[in-house]
Amino acid sequence: MQATIAVVGLIILAFIISVPCGYLRQNYKKYSFMWFLLIHLPIPFIVLTRVKAGIGWQFIPFTLGGSVAGQIVGGMVSRRRR
Repeated sequence: MQATIAVVGLIILAFIISVPCGYLRQNYKKYSFMWFLLIHLPIPFIVLTRVKAGIGWQFIPFTLGGSVAGQIVGGMVSRRRR
């Protein structure tokens, strides 16, 4: 039960960390250095948190999905605010 809570918490954390990066990413030209940086910036924090929590590599696709979803939501928010 605690492992499930930890995995869900990590996925939510990946989502929350990625939303501001997705929001800021919309202000840069596609495929520019900053665009790539903002896509990849949350990854080391998510990996570090996963390793410290003792969550195995099997859950990487789920955390990656949370991160991608956060990027998409952040981009949508940025476009709607314009």
